[in-house]
Amino acid sequence: MVDIKVIFFDLDHTLWDYDSNSVEVLSEIYKQHLPESENGLSDFLTNFTKVNEALWNKYNKGLIDKEVIRKSRFVEVLERSGVDDQLLAEHISEYYLFECPRKTHLMPGTIEVLEYVKQKYDAHILTNGFSDVQEIKLNNAGIAKYFDKVITSESIGHKKPSREFFNYAFEATGSNYKEAVMIGDNLKTDILGARNVDMRSIYFNPSGYAKPHKATHEINELVELFNIL
Repeated sequence: MVDIKVIFFDLDHTLWDYDSNSVEVLSEIYKQHLPESENGLSDFLTNFTKVNEALWNKYNKGLIDKEVIRKSRFVEVLERSGVDDQLLAEHISEYYLFECPRKTHLMPGTIEVLEYVKQKYDAHILTNGFSDVQEIKLNNAGIAKYFDKVITSESIGHKKPSREFFNYAFEATGSNYKEAVMIGDNLKTDILGARNVDMRSIYFNPSGYAKPHKATHEINELVELFNIL
């Protein structure tokens, strides 16, 4: 991509290892507040994943706001685990919201790729994540220095994959679709969003599961970017 000047990165699941960081905090929560057993923890983690993904899908579609996620997420998780305790759900939610963004696990190859990118391109974060935690993630993980701008859906009033979100990103970074590329793990927000504005995209698929997509490129590891950029 010799004509690329600007790289837009998604953050969660692309650079910042959401799953590892979340599991670490959820394991702490389980040990502190729920009966300890290997199967019990496994079920707790599974329940969280199902509830969290369902809520985020609704959020990305504009059906709910962030407060619904924050207030109802652990109520539903505990109910699935056989626990009906509103106060405990609120306490756990506060703990999770404070601790999770302060965890520092990154996807393999993140630092190597960002060091490479920094020397050749302007790099920015485009995320549907909440503004109040994204800066914490970037700073605690030590990668804030690699990005010129962090653009969140919450701060501009539009979400990926809308054209409005990406057009704002172009204007804010002084770029255009011809000289930029979007790198992300989500086909419905990152890749579709790039297609909506005719921008090239790189689908990051660390699971390796075959999924139909229309991204310009697909990678399973971040270091594969060295062969593309």
